[in-house]
Amino acid sequence: MSIKELHNLFKKCGGVSTDSRQVKNGDLFFSLKGPNFNGNEYAKNAIQSGAKYAIVDEQKYVFDENFILVDNCLEALQKLSTFHRNSLNVKVIGITGSNGKTTTKELVNSVLTTQFNTSYTKGNLNNHIGVPISLLNISEKTEIAIIEMGANHVGEITFLCEICDPDFGYITNFGKAHLEGFGDEEGVMRGKKELYDYIKSKKRLIFHNNDDPKQTECIGNYQKKYSFGKSNGDMMYSIKSLNPKIEINLGNNSLKSSLFGIHNLENIMAASLIGNYFKIDLKNIIKGIRAYIPSNNRSQIIKKNSNKIILDAYNANPSSMYAAINFFEDLNDKDKVFILGDMFELGKNEIFYHQEIVDYCKGIKSKKIFLVGELFSKTEKFKEFNYSKNVDELIAKKELSEIKNSNLLIKGSRGIKLEKIIDHL
Repeated sequence: MSIKELHNLFKKCGGVSTDSRQVKNGDLFFSLKGPNFNGNEYAKNAIQSGAKYAIVDEQKYVFDENFILVDNCLEALQKLSTFHRNSLNVKVIGITGSNGKTTTKELVNSVLTTQFNTSYTKGNLNNHIGVPISLLNISEKTEIAIIEMGANHVGEITFLCEICDPDFGYITNFGKAHLEGFGDEEGVMRGKKELYDYIKSKKRLIFHNNDDPKQTECIGNYQKKYSFGKSNGDMMYSIKSLNPKIEINLGNNSLKSSLFGIHNLENIMAASLIGNYFKIDLKNIIKGIRAYIPSNNRSQIIKKNSNKIILDAYNANPSSMYAAINFFEDLNDKDKVFILGDMFELGKNEIFYHQEIVDYCKGIKSKKIFLVGELFSKTEKFKEFNYSKNVDELIAKKELSEIKNSNLLIKGSRGIKLEKIIDHL
Protein backbone atom coordinates (compact mmCIF):
# COMPACT_ATOMS: atom_id res chain seq x y z
CA MET A 1 0.00 0.00 0.00
CA SER A 2 1.34 3.44 -0.94
CA ILE A 3 1.61 6.21 1.64
CA LYS A 4 -1.06 8.16 -0.24
CA GLU A 5 -3.46 5.19 0.02
CA LEU A 6 -2.56 4.81 3.70
CA HIS A 7 -3.30 8.50 4.21
CA ASN A 8 -6.74 8.03 2.68
CA LEU A 9 -7.40 5.30 5.26
CA PHE A 10 -6.05 7.52 8.02
CA LYS A 11 -8.52 10.26 7.10
CA LYS A 12 -11.35 7.79 7.72
CA CYS A 13 -10.06 7.14 11.25
CA GLY A 14 -10.51 9.10 14.44
CA GLY A 15 -6.86 9.04 15.49
CA VAL A 16 -3.68 7.01 15.77
CA SER A 17 -2.68 4.52 18.45
CA THR A 18 0.42 2.42 19.12
CA ASP A 19 -0.80 0.80 22.35
CA SER A 20 -3.62 -1.73 22.08
CA ARG A 21 -4.58 -1.02 25.72
CA GLN A 22 -5.33 2.62 24.88
CA VAL A 23 -7.11 2.20 21.55
CA LYS A 24 -10.08 4.48 20.99
CA ASN A 25 -13.00 3.61 18.78
CA GLY A 26 -12.15 4.32 15.14
CA ASP A 27 -8.36 4.52 15.63
CA LEU A 28 -5.67 3.53 13.16
CA PHE A 29 -3.42 1.13 15.08
CA PHE A 30 0.29 0.74 14.28
CA SER A 31 1.92 -2.52 15.39
CA LEU A 32 5.28 -1.16 16.48
CA LYS A 33 8.07 -3.41 17.75
CA GLY A 34 10.38 -2.95 20.71
CA PRO A 35 13.25 -4.86 22.33
CA ASN A 36 10.83 -6.96 24.35
CA PHE A 37 7.58 -6.91 22.39
CA ASN A 38 6.10 -7.38 18.94
CA GLY A 39 3.15 -5.06 18.31
CA ASN A 40 1.85 -7.38 15.59
CA GLU A 41 0.80 -9.77 18.33
CA TYR A 42 -1.63 -7.16 19.67
CA ALA A 43 -3.14 -6.09 16.33
CA LYS A 44 -6.17 -8.36 16.71
CA ASN A 45 -6.75 -7.03 20.24
CA ALA A 46 -6.65 -3.49 18.87
CA ILE A 47 -9.32 -4.29 16.27
CA GLN A 48 -11.46 -5.98 18.93
CA SER A 49 -11.06 -2.86 21.11
CA GLY A 50 -12.46 -0.64 18.37
CA ALA A 51 -9.60 0.21 16.01
CA LYS A 52 -10.83 0.69 12.44
CA TYR A 53 -7.62 -0.64 10.89
CA ALA A 54 -4.42 -2.26 12.18
CA ILE A 55 -1.12 -1.72 10.38
CA VAL A 56 1.09 -4.83 10.56
CA ASP A 57 4.39 -5.82 8.98
CA GLU A 58 4.17 -9.62 9.22
CA GLN A 59 1.92 -11.56 6.82
CA LYS A 60 0.71 -14.05 9.42
CA TYR A 61 -1.06 -11.25 11.31
CA VAL A 62 -3.25 -10.28 8.35
CA PHE A 63 -6.64 -11.83 9.19
CA ASP A 64 -9.01 -9.77 7.04
CA GLU A 65 -9.40 -6.43 5.23
CA ASN A 66 -9.00 -4.53 8.53
CA PHE A 67 -5.35 -5.56 8.72
CA ILE A 68 -3.05 -3.60 6.41
CA LEU A 69 0.34 -5.09 5.54
CA VAL A 70 3.35 -2.77 5.14
CA ASP A 71 7.10 -3.39 4.96
CA ASN A 72 7.87 -1.70 8.30
CA CYS A 73 5.29 -0.28 10.70
CA LEU A 74 7.55 2.39 12.22
CA GLU A 75 8.68 3.65 8.83
CA ALA A 76 5.07 3.67 7.63
CA LEU A 77 4.05 5.76 10.68
CA GLN A 78 6.87 8.23 10.04
CA LYS A 79 6.24 8.55 6.30
CA LEU A 80 2.49 8.89 6.86
CA SER A 81 3.06 11.75 9.31
CA THR A 82 5.30 13.59 6.86
CA PHE A 83 2.77 13.11 4.06
CA HIS A 84 -0.01 14.38 6.33
CA ARG A 85 2.06 17.41 7.41
CA ASN A 86 2.77 18.31 3.78
CA SER A 87 -0.88 17.87 2.77
CA LEU A 88 -1.96 20.67 5.12
CA ASN A 89 -1.65 24.43 4.93
CA VAL A 90 0.05 24.68 8.33
CA LYS A 91 3.13 26.44 9.70
CA VAL A 92 5.31 24.23 11.89
CA ILE A 93 7.52 25.56 14.69
CA GLY A 94 10.23 23.12 15.82
CA ILE A 95 11.55 23.44 19.39
CA THR A 96 14.49 21.62 20.95
CA GLY A 97 17.16 22.26 23.58
CA SER A 98 18.68 20.79 26.73
CA ASN A 99 16.28 22.34 29.23
CA GLY A 100 12.89 24.02 29.05
CA LYS A 101 11.59 22.45 25.82
CA THR A 102 8.24 21.40 27.24
CA THR A 103 7.61 24.60 29.19
CA THR A 104 8.54 26.72 26.17
CA LYS A 105 6.34 24.66 23.86
CA GLU A 106 3.37 25.02 26.18
CA LEU A 107 3.97 28.75 26.68
CA VAL A 108 4.20 29.27 22.91
CA ASN A 109 0.91 27.41 22.47
CA SER A 110 -0.72 29.42 25.26
CA VAL A 111 0.24 32.65 23.48
CA LEU A 112 -0.54 31.58 19.90
CA THR A 113 -3.88 30.04 20.79
CA THR A 114 -5.18 33.50 21.75
CA GLN A 115 -5.46 34.32 18.03
CA PHE A 116 -4.76 31.11 16.07
CA ASN A 117 -6.00 27.54 15.82
CA THR A 118 -3.01 25.58 17.11
CA SER A 119 -1.79 22.05 17.67
CA TYR A 120 1.16 21.10 19.86
CA THR A 121 3.11 18.14 21.17
CA LYS A 122 1.30 16.59 24.12
CA GLY A 123 3.35 15.37 27.07
CA ASN A 124 6.77 14.06 26.08
CA LEU A 125 5.88 12.74 22.60
CA ASN A 126 9.09 14.22 21.20
CA ASN A 127 11.04 11.29 19.74
CA HIS A 128 11.00 9.24 16.50
CA ILE A 129 7.58 7.85 17.48
CA GLY A 130 6.14 10.82 19.36
CA VAL A 131 6.87 13.41 16.66
CA PRO A 132 4.94 11.45 13.97
CA ILE A 133 2.01 11.02 16.38
CA SER A 134 2.08 14.76 17.12
CA LEU A 135 2.02 15.54 13.40
CA LEU A 136 -0.91 13.19 12.84
CA ASN A 137 -2.84 15.10 15.51
CA ILE A 138 -2.78 18.20 13.29
CA SER A 139 -6.18 18.86 11.72
CA GLU A 140 -7.18 20.73 8.59
CA LYS A 141 -8.24 23.63 10.82
CA THR A 142 -4.79 23.96 12.42
CA GLU A 143 -2.94 27.11 11.43
CA ILE A 144 0.24 26.69 13.51
CA ALA A 145 1.70 23.50 14.98
CA ILE A 146 4.32 23.55 17.75
CA ILE A 147 6.44 20.39 17.65
CA GLU A 148 8.86 19.52 20.45
CA MET A 149 11.90 17.49 19.41
CA GLY A 150 14.02 15.60 21.92
CA ALA A 151 17.31 13.82 21.33
CA ASN A 152 20.11 12.07 23.18
CA HIS A 153 22.39 11.33 20.22
CA VAL A 154 23.91 13.32 17.38
CA GLY A 155 21.79 12.95 14.23
CA GLU A 156 18.42 12.54 15.91
CA ILE A 157 17.29 16.15 15.51
CA THR A 158 18.19 16.07 11.81
CA PHE A 159 16.07 12.93 11.42
CA LEU A 160 13.12 14.50 13.27
CA CYS A 161 13.43 17.64 11.14
CA GLU A 162 13.19 15.50 8.01
CA ILE A 163 9.96 14.06 9.39
CA CYS A 164 8.25 17.30 10.48
CA ASP A 165 9.95 19.79 8.09
CA PRO A 166 9.74 22.85 10.40
CA ASP A 167 9.19 26.32 8.96
CA PHE A 168 10.67 27.91 12.10
CA GLY A 169 13.13 26.74 14.73
CA TYR A 170 13.98 27.64 18.31
CA ILE A 171 16.62 26.11 20.59
CA THR A 172 16.03 26.83 24.27
CA ASN A 173 19.66 26.35 25.35
CA PHE A 174 22.68 24.05 25.27
CA GLY A 175 23.22 22.42 28.66
CA LYS A 176 24.67 19.33 30.31
CA ALA A 177 21.86 16.96 29.42
CA HIS A 178 21.94 13.43 27.92
CA LEU A 179 25.74 13.39 28.10
CA GLU A 180 25.62 9.60 28.06
CA GLY A 181 24.45 9.71 24.45
CA PHE A 182 26.05 12.95 23.24
CA GLY A 183 29.41 12.21 24.87
CA ASP A 184 30.23 15.72 26.05
CA GLU A 185 28.98 19.31 25.95
CA GLU A 186 30.34 19.79 22.44
CA GLY A 187 28.28 16.78 21.38
CA VAL A 188 25.19 18.34 22.96
CA MET A 189 25.74 21.56 21.04
CA ARG A 190 26.44 19.71 17.81
CA GLY A 191 23.30 17.59 18.21
CA LYS A 192 20.88 20.35 19.22
CA LYS A 193 22.13 22.84 16.61
CA GLU A 194 20.98 20.43 13.93
CA LEU A 195 17.64 22.23 14.12
CA TYR A 196 19.23 25.55 13.17
CA ASP A 197 21.31 23.80 10.50
CA TYR A 198 18.14 22.36 8.96
CA ILE A 199 16.35 25.72 9.06
CA LYS A 200 19.32 27.39 7.40
CA SER A 201 19.49 24.72 4.69
CA LYS A 202 15.86 25.49 3.83
CA LYS A 203 16.39 29.28 4.10
CA ARG A 204 13.68 29.55 6.76
CA LEU A 205 13.41 31.58 9.98
CA ILE A 206 15.28 31.07 13.25
CA PHE A 207 13.98 32.36 16.59
CA HIS A 208 16.73 32.88 19.14
CA ASN A 209 17.89 34.36 22.41
CA ASN A 210 20.26 37.20 21.52
CA ASP A 211 21.80 37.07 25.01
CA ASP A 212 22.93 33.45 24.60
CA PRO A 213 26.41 33.41 23.03
CA LYS A 214 26.11 29.72 22.12
CA GLN A 215 22.96 30.38 20.09
CA THR A 216 24.59 33.37 18.42
CA GLU A 217 27.60 31.22 17.55
CA CYS A 218 25.40 28.55 15.98
CA ILE A 219 23.50 31.06 13.88
CA GLY A 220 26.62 32.86 12.62
CA ASN A 221 25.97 35.29 9.78
CA TYR A 222 22.60 33.80 8.88
CA GLN A 223 20.21 36.70 8.25
CA LYS A 224 16.72 35.15 8.51
CA LYS A 225 16.38 35.39 12.27
CA TYR A 226 14.14 37.00 14.87
CA SER A 227 15.47 37.50 18.38
CA PHE A 228 14.83 38.74 21.89
CA GLY A 229 17.32 40.30 24.27
CA LYS A 230 17.79 42.70 27.16
CA SER A 231 19.67 45.28 25.08
CA ASN A 232 19.50 44.08 21.50
CA GLY A 233 16.94 42.22 19.41
CA ASP A 234 13.60 42.44 17.64
CA MET A 235 11.87 42.27 21.01
CA MET A 236 13.62 43.83 24.01
CA TYR A 237 12.68 43.60 27.65
CA SER A 238 13.80 44.50 31.17
CA ILE A 239 13.49 42.51 34.36
CA LYS A 240 11.37 43.78 37.26
CA SER A 241 11.51 40.60 39.34
CA LEU A 242 12.51 36.94 39.09
CA ASN A 243 11.51 35.86 42.57
CA PRO A 244 9.12 34.76 43.83
CA LYS A 245 7.53 35.08 40.39
CA ILE A 246 8.70 36.54 37.10
CA GLU A 247 7.69 40.06 36.20
CA ILE A 248 9.17 41.85 33.18
CA ASN A 249 8.63 45.02 31.20
CA LEU A 250 7.77 44.76 27.52
CA GLY A 251 7.76 48.34 26.30
CA ASN A 252 5.29 50.20 28.50
CA ASN A 253 3.54 47.01 29.57
CA SER A 254 4.20 44.81 32.58
CA LEU A 255 4.06 41.04 32.14
CA LYS A 256 3.50 38.88 35.21
CA SER A 257 3.73 35.10 35.26
CA SER A 258 3.11 32.22 37.65
CA LEU A 259 6.60 30.95 36.75
CA PHE A 260 9.81 31.75 38.60
CA GLY A 261 13.58 31.89 38.05
CA ILE A 262 15.87 33.08 35.28
CA HIS A 263 15.57 29.76 33.43
CA ASN A 264 11.83 30.35 32.95
CA LEU A 265 12.43 33.98 32.01
CA GLU A 266 13.99 32.81 28.74
CA ASN A 267 11.06 30.45 28.12
CA ILE A 268 8.60 33.31 28.60
CA MET A 269 10.54 35.60 26.29
CA ALA A 270 10.69 32.94 23.58
CA ALA A 271 6.90 32.61 23.69
CA SER A 272 6.51 36.40 23.68
CA LEU A 273 8.89 36.74 20.74
CA ILE A 274 7.11 34.10 18.68
CA GLY A 275 3.75 35.70 19.46
CA ASN A 276 5.17 39.07 18.43
CA TYR A 277 6.44 37.64 15.12
CA PHE A 278 2.95 36.34 14.32
CA LYS A 279 1.58 39.83 15.08
CA ILE A 280 -0.35 38.82 18.17
CA ASP A 281 -1.50 41.84 20.14
CA LEU A 282 0.71 42.47 23.18
CA LYS A 283 -2.31 42.25 25.46
CA ASN A 284 -2.98 38.76 24.15
CA ILE A 285 0.68 37.79 24.58
CA ILE A 286 0.47 38.85 28.21
CA LYS A 287 -2.87 37.06 28.57
CA GLY A 288 -1.38 33.86 27.16
CA ILE A 289 1.64 33.95 29.47
CA ARG A 290 -0.52 34.62 32.53
CA ALA A 291 -2.87 31.79 31.62
CA TYR A 292 -0.10 29.18 31.63
CA ILE A 293 0.04 27.08 34.78
CA PRO A 294 2.83 24.46 34.88
CA SER A 295 1.97 20.83 35.58
CA ASN A 296 3.52 17.36 35.40
CA ASN A 297 6.04 18.05 38.19
CA ARG A 298 7.61 20.95 36.26
CA SER A 299 8.20 24.25 38.08
CA GLN A 300 5.09 23.76 40.19
CA ILE A 301 4.42 25.70 43.38
CA ILE A 302 2.38 23.59 45.77
CA LYS A 303 0.96 24.43 49.19
CA LYS A 304 0.82 21.35 51.43
CA ASN A 305 -0.32 21.85 54.99
CA SER A 306 2.08 24.42 56.47
CA ASN A 307 4.74 23.95 53.77
CA LYS A 308 5.31 25.64 50.42
CA ILE A 309 6.86 23.32 47.86
CA ILE A 310 8.66 24.09 44.62
CA LEU A 311 8.39 20.85 42.67
CA ASP A 312 10.66 20.41 39.67
CA ALA A 313 11.09 16.66 39.57
CA TYR A 314 10.28 15.82 35.97
CA ASN A 315 13.89 15.93 34.80
CA ALA A 316 17.32 16.98 36.02
CA ASN A 317 20.82 17.56 34.71
CA PRO A 318 23.69 19.68 36.05
CA SER A 319 22.52 22.83 34.22
CA SER A 320 18.93 22.67 35.44
CA MET A 321 20.01 21.56 38.94
CA TYR A 322 22.25 24.59 39.42
CA ALA A 323 19.55 26.89 38.05
CA ALA A 324 17.00 25.53 40.51
CA ILE A 325 19.37 25.64 43.50
CA ASN A 326 20.52 29.18 42.71
CA PHE A 327 16.96 30.40 42.33
CA PHE A 328 15.94 28.82 45.62
CA GLU A 329 18.96 30.26 47.41
CA ASP A 330 18.04 33.76 46.23
CA LEU A 331 14.53 33.60 47.67
CA ASN A 332 13.96 35.69 50.79
CA ASP A 333 11.97 32.87 52.35
CA LYS A 334 13.14 31.40 55.64
CA ASP A 335 13.41 27.76 56.73
CA LYS A 336 14.54 26.41 53.38
CA VAL A 337 14.76 22.68 52.75
CA PHE A 338 16.61 21.23 49.74
CA ILE A 339 15.61 17.74 48.56
CA LEU A 340 17.83 16.77 45.62
CA GLY A 341 17.68 13.52 43.67
CA ASP A 342 20.08 11.78 41.31
CA MET A 343 20.57 13.11 37.78
CA PHE A 344 20.42 10.44 35.07
CA GLU A 345 21.91 9.95 31.57
CA LEU A 346 25.16 11.81 32.32
CA GLY A 347 27.49 9.15 30.95
CA LYS A 348 30.97 8.25 32.19
CA ASN A 349 31.36 11.47 34.20
CA GLU A 350 28.11 11.06 36.16
CA ILE A 351 29.87 10.81 39.54
CA PHE A 352 31.93 13.92 38.77
CA TYR A 353 28.76 15.95 38.13
CA HIS A 354 27.13 14.66 41.32
CA GLN A 355 30.30 15.48 43.24
CA GLU A 356 30.07 19.06 41.95
CA ILE A 357 26.55 19.32 43.36
CA VAL A 358 27.66 17.88 46.70
CA ASP A 359 30.58 20.32 46.88
CA TYR A 360 28.28 23.23 46.01
CA CYS A 361 25.80 22.19 48.70
CA LYS A 362 28.52 22.56 51.35
CA GLY A 363 28.32 26.33 50.83
CA ILE A 364 24.55 26.53 51.18
CA LYS A 365 23.50 28.17 54.43
CA SER A 366 20.53 25.88 54.99
CA LYS A 367 21.36 22.89 57.16
CA LYS A 368 18.36 20.95 55.84
CA ILE A 369 19.69 19.31 52.70
CA PHE A 370 18.47 15.85 51.69
CA LEU A 371 20.22 13.83 48.97
CA VAL A 372 18.42 10.91 47.35
CA GLY A 373 19.79 8.21 45.03
CA GLU A 374 22.62 5.77 44.55
CA LEU A 375 24.73 8.13 42.43
CA PHE A 376 25.02 10.61 45.28
CA SER A 377 26.25 7.76 47.51
CA LYS A 378 29.31 7.38 45.25
CA THR A 379 30.49 10.93 45.96
CA GLU A 380 32.83 12.05 48.72
CA LYS A 381 31.35 13.48 51.91
CA PHE A 382 27.73 12.82 50.91
CA LYS A 383 27.19 11.65 54.50
CA GLU A 384 27.54 15.25 55.65
CA PHE A 385 23.95 15.60 54.44
CA ASN A 386 20.78 13.67 55.17
CA TYR A 387 21.15 10.85 52.64
CA SER A 388 18.65 8.22 51.45
CA LYS A 389 19.31 5.57 48.82
CA ASN A 390 15.78 5.98 47.40
CA VAL A 391 12.59 7.98 47.94
CA ASP A 392 10.91 5.26 50.02
CA GLU A 393 13.79 5.31 52.49
CA LEU A 394 13.44 9.09 52.75
CA ILE A 395 9.68 8.87 53.28
CA ALA A 396 10.26 6.49 56.20
CA LYS A 397 12.52 8.98 57.98
CA LYS A 398 11.28 10.92 60.96
CA GLU A 399 13.16 14.02 59.74
CA LEU A 400 10.88 14.30 56.71
CA SER A 401 7.65 14.10 58.67
CA GLU A 402 8.96 16.77 61.06
CA ILE A 403 9.29 19.41 58.31
CA LYS A 404 6.74 22.11 59.14
CA ASN A 405 6.29 25.77 58.19
CA SER A 406 9.08 25.44 55.65
CA ASN A 407 9.89 26.19 52.02
CA LEU A 408 11.04 23.17 50.04
CA LEU A 409 12.83 22.69 46.72
CA ILE A 410 12.30 19.20 45.31
CA LYS A 411 14.52 18.62 42.28
CA GLY A 412 15.73 15.44 40.56
CA SER A 413 15.32 13.13 37.59
CA ARG A 414 11.88 11.61 37.21
CA GLY A 415 13.25 8.09 37.71
CA ILE A 416 13.82 8.95 41.38
CA LYS A 417 10.08 9.74 41.78
CA LEU A 418 10.60 12.55 44.27
CA GLU A 419 6.99 13.67 43.79
CA LYS A 420 5.98 10.80 46.08
CA ILE A 421 7.36 12.85 48.99
CA ILE A 422 4.54 15.41 48.79
CA ASP A 423 1.92 13.10 50.29
CA HIS A 424 4.12 12.69 53.35
CA LEU A 425 4.73 16.33 54.19
